[in-house]
Amino acid sequence: MDDPSDELELERRFAESAVTSLPRAPLYAALSAGIAADPGLHRLLLDAPPTQRLPVLLFASIHSLLIAEPTHPLADWYPNLRSVPRLPDDDELMPTLSAFVRDHLNEIKQLVSTRSTQTNEVGRSLLFLPPLGMIAQEVGPVTMIDVGASGGLNLLLDQFAYRYEPDDESPASTVGPDSTVTLTASTRGAVPIPAILPTIAGRLGIDASPIDVTNDGQARWLEACVWPDQPERFRRLRAAIELARIDPPRILNGDLVAEMSEAVERVRPLGHPVVTNSWVLNYLHDRDRGAFMDELEHIGAAGDLSWIAAEAPALTAGLPWPDEIAENWQTQLLLTTWRDGIRTVCHLAQCHPHGFWMHWQ
Repeated sequence: MDDPSDELELERRFAESAVTSLPRAPLYAALSAGIAADPGLHRLLLDAPPTQRLPVLLFASIHSLLIAEPTHPLADWYPNLRSVPRLPDDDELMPTLSAFVRDHLNEIKQLVSTRSTQTNEVGRSLLFLPPLGMIAQEVGPVTMIDVGASGGLNLLLDQFAYRYEPDDESPASTVGPDSTVTLTASTRGAVPIPAILPTIAGRLGIDASPIDVTNDGQARWLEACVWPDQPERFRRLRAAIELARIDPPRILNGDLVAEMSEAVERVRPLGHPVVTNSWVLNYLHDRDRGAFMDELEHIGAAGDLSWIAAEAPALTAGLPWPDEIAENWQTQLLLTTWRDGIRTVCHLAQCHPHGFWMHWQ
């Protein structure tokens, strides 16, 4: 028999999600409130491992099935699936959700018990591009090793178009090819936007559970993990997946520390190696982050290396954050370089975790 305290905890999590989601995701806020009040619905998460019993996992499972069945009436409330969606405060929302769950119960249970939420946010390429341009200006052609690469979409950084819009009266800066993926960020400060995209001579990802973007089911899961209240993110993810299917990026399936040296050595002959990661290291235990840092130090002592990290300092103890931001919960952009064995650390910017804005230091 399920522990009643587990069910109460799930109810609490959905109620909390209803409050925190409201400003950014009114649909998920409404669903959270409705599910919190319905034990038959929030109990579905009991099929997930304890560490994965998060409202967003159930939402992604439902969303994935709905993307595959977009004619279902429940899709009428999803802004990414309808140009004019129904409002979340509609009284028919929860009965329609309940009917969808009844019709897809076994499929939902299967997804909840076997999947975890996973994002491959291409907007983070907006954060990587300025420091990558700085590095390329110094060393010439670069190679990318993206840690926690998921489907490897940010390894396609040089196939996207970029638009950086200053918060003053200055004109926007654009760079990149004509592309089906255009990324836009508002900026504050003197962001060093490169005049041309850097030459990426080689690219390789590392992920413990990589997504094969050529597999419709796996690609759909990436799409499902995007909140439907953010249709622009959904559209640009779909466009990036289509680009990736033309020439899928190579991703090593394995532990990010164990695979790091091999990945760097594979690409080093092609150009200067640059390790990138964004909202990945917060998922590691402190000792594993320590091992990650030790591995980078080992590689940097043996040959020149650069590392671009977009992480929240308060969640990633052990990284070389400056003392003044070590407890900060906002996403910060950090550039660390090893040249002739000497490490240099530079705090570059505070950013939105999806790349919507960047405040350069």
